[in-house]
Amino acid sequence: MSIGEVIAVASDEKHNFSKIVKHEITLLANFGVEGDAHAGETVQHLYDKKKTPGLSNLRQVHLIQSELFIELKKKDIKVLAGQMGENVVTGGIDLLRLPLDTILRIGNVTLKLTGLRKPCYKLNTIHPNLLESVIERKSDGTLRYKSGVMAVVITGGIIRQGDSISITKPLAKHKELMPL
Repeated sequence: MSIGEVIAVASDEKHNFSKIVKHEITLLANFGVEGDAHAGETVQHLYDKKKTPGLSNLRQVHLIQSELFIELKKKDIKVLAGQMGENVVTGGIDLLRLPLDTILRIGNVTLKLTGLRKPCYKLNTIHPNLLESVIERKSDGTLRYKSGVMAVVITGGIIRQGDSISITKPLAKHKELMPL
């Protein structure tokens, strides 16, 4: 059952904040996006790599919902695909409300959600109010991050704009995605 689609894909071989929009990206099982600086079996995020270099890489693929761009545009903040460092821009899926270990199938690619993308101060290089615009304070005082989700690659393959996305939620009791 298709419930969403790929709006854009992006990658960058360097540790730049933004990524370059591509026609397609190749995902490698247990590794991430081929040729992307954040791909690897162990953590590749520069800050985390210094602290815990041997830790498993739970941030192999960064997905963000295109609906966030629409929400930001209403606040006069224009964000383009790839600009927030994401590899896959989705449409029609509320990624933030999916539980931990949700499976996304995009063509022959299988991804498993591992957590929320914790936003970084570098977002303000795109727009001075972007960081505060992707953090929402809930009524109980906790924060809700809206800057996308992270995943690992279970089955590799090619992802292109227009590919359909299907979702399979875990059978066990659902656990909320936590920031990574």
